[in-house]
Amino acid sequence: MAITAAQVKELRERTGLGMMDCKKALQEADGDLDLAIDTLRKSSALKAAKKAGRTTAEGLLGVQVSDDGRKGAMVEVNIETDFAAKNEKFIAFVAEVLAATLAAESDDVDAILAQGLGAKRETLVQEIGENITVRRAAFVASASGQIQSYLHSDKRKGALVELSGDGGELGRDIAMHITGSDPAPLVVKGEELDPALVAKEREIFTSQAADSGKPPEIVEKMIEGRVRKYLAEVSLLDQPFVKDSNSKVGALLKDKGLECLGFVRFVVGDGIEVDTTDFASEVAAQVKGAS
Repeated sequence: MAITAAQVKELRERTGLGMMDCKKALQEADGDLDLAIDTLRKSSALKAAKKAGRTTAEGLLGVQVSDDGRKGAMVEVNIETDFAAKNEKFIAFVAEVLAATLAAESDDVDAILAQGLGAKRETLVQEIGENITVRRAAFVASASGQIQSYLHSDKRKGALVELSGDGGELGRDIAMHITGSDPAPLVVKGEELDPALVAKEREIFTSQAADSGKPPEIVEKMIEGRVRKYLAEVSLLDQPFVKDSNSKVGALLKDKGLECLGFVRFVVGDGIEVDTTDFASEVAAQVKGAS
């Protein structure tokens, strides 16, 4: 049967997919709109699966704290290019994942996607044409304290911090400090750092100090001094406050009678290895393969 432009338009509005895909689906379904939608959903899943191997190192974070300040959530949703990360539908999907994370009170990405978001992700992959992954989620709850957050303006760096009480503006500033400080804090206190990580740093310092030519007892003091410096650099409470380098974060909290009970920090794409093959090399490889 003949497929009208109105039918194609309606199917596009309901699925968000391309005109040719919609027209083909309607033709295969003999104009049956619901059957065409089923067909497109199946093909979208297949096309999404083909894109699943593509590296997704760009994307956005979503951060939200409940109205009572007792619960907070943060998610990282990745996509292939920075340009696609500005797509309104992608931004809306990030917001949906964030809301689902806070509602589920869970950081289990698979469980969160199982709430209907997995199918939405596949449809969005088809619409935008790039692979999309929900990389990680964090959920923090405080029985008696307060959760505060900060999300950088580019939505690529953010943090949740749990304080023993209402930190007000200072709480937000501490979350901002965690988000933007360099080096980034790894733990609240030095003694919380993984012993294996400390041992690795000690090994590096030992190797460096061994070439100094100084007596063994001096070398040992040098090593211990460098270890203490490293612990202070990556421990939140010992870091100089980002808005006032003359004050330590720990001292500011103590003045307010507060403790930091924990924090979570996300950076989009952190730790993801990206293939750096340039476009010209890729074209040359394809031409060579075709010859």
